[in-house]
Amino acid sequence: MDVMKAEKVSFGYGSHKILQNLNFEMNNNQVIGLFGDSGSGKSTLCKILTGFITDYEGEVTVNGQKHNGGYNPIQLIYQHPEKVMNPRWKMKDVLEESWMPDEKILNEFGIKKEWFKRYPSELSGGELQRFSILRALNPKTKFIIADEISTMLDAVTQVQIWESLLTVARENNVGVLLVSHDKRLINRISDEMVYLSDITD
Repeated sequence: MDVMKAEKVSFGYGSHKILQNLNFEMNNNQVIGLFGDSGSGKSTLCKILTGFITDYEGEVTVNGQKHNGGYNPIQLIYQHPEKVMNPRWKMKDVLEESWMPDEKILNEFGIKKEWFKRYPSELSGGELQRFSILRALNPKTKFIIADEISTMLDAVTQVQIWESLLTVARENNVGVLLVSHDKRLINRISDEMVYLSDITD
């Protein structure tokens, strides 16, 4: 079993503390929903857990080891996938930058082969988010941090994307931290809901 742990994590700008003495732990068999209001530091925590913010106090580990370069086993899926994809790359290149999933996984996410020849600007938000999730599901990934990933999508696409993500994550023993301000979504999808205010001082 893989364990992701954040211990005594604090971060802020000058005297303004965004996170203070945060402690959190989960294993790769769990789907946990992290609830917090807008501006509570959820997205900041996501970037700390996945290594995009490094100048914080405390420690983030997977199986007791800090990330020291190379592929990070904790992967972040953003709310706006178009902002993290090279607009000059075709979708096949965008996906292959991480890995190329097999036919079964592509079908699970409803990926059409003709999409591979298109640029990010030629796909819808839901189609782009499917690619974004697949990129994060590289076989080296042990934990997915999903930061408001379905907020901008219609209800039908939300359901499809979450069903696909959770199916593939469970089949591959990948833990999922669902970060959201939507309690109904968290209750429907996660095994447990954690309040950000309860794990920080």
